[in-house]
Amino acid sequence: MSRDPDLDLPPETMWAGRFVQVQRKGRWEYAGRVRGIRAVVVLAEHDGCWILVEQARAPLGGPCLELPAGLVGDHGDGAGVEDTAIKELEEETGFTASHVERLGDFHASPGMLSESFTLVRAHGVRRIGAGGGVAGEEDITVHLVPKHELADFVADRRDAGVAVDVKLLLPLASFLLS
Repeated sequence: MSRDPDLDLPPETMWAGRFVQVQRKGRWEYAGRVRGIRAVVVLAEHDGCWILVEQARAPLGGPCLELPAGLVGDHGDGAGVEDTAIKELEEETGFTASHVERLGDFHASPGMLSESFTLVRAHGVRRIGAGGGVAGEEDITVHLVPKHELADFVADRRDAGVAVDVKLLLPLASFLLS
């Protein structure tokens, strides 16, 4: 297979906002985060339950069921993946972790987005608060879903008109592939 010569071209920024930019390399157009900001996604369990969040997402026009997540580097504070993962877990869910384990870097939609995320697993998870996100900025509902009920719970939320983030395929894999 020959290499696409457009891949070696420097990116041309067609538009950039506060968080997102649209770029072009030859005939290819794609969107991504500005300033090298990336995401961290947290697989977290507590007492045999998955910790999930549900929040409104403007691009979807409504709520989305997701794993807890956040942006690394969006505040310019030099926080790394691990610190950001624990901070976001605490803010969004009211749970904290003694530490997180990096599971790898992934791309959710590489044909259209340059955005990547680091997947981490939270260890030593314990409740420290109510969660729900940053007051005045986020309105997050926290769901504790027994592992064996996950597929039914996701189906029920979907039936209620809630979108489902692709990263939920991770904990759903055992149900879908059996």
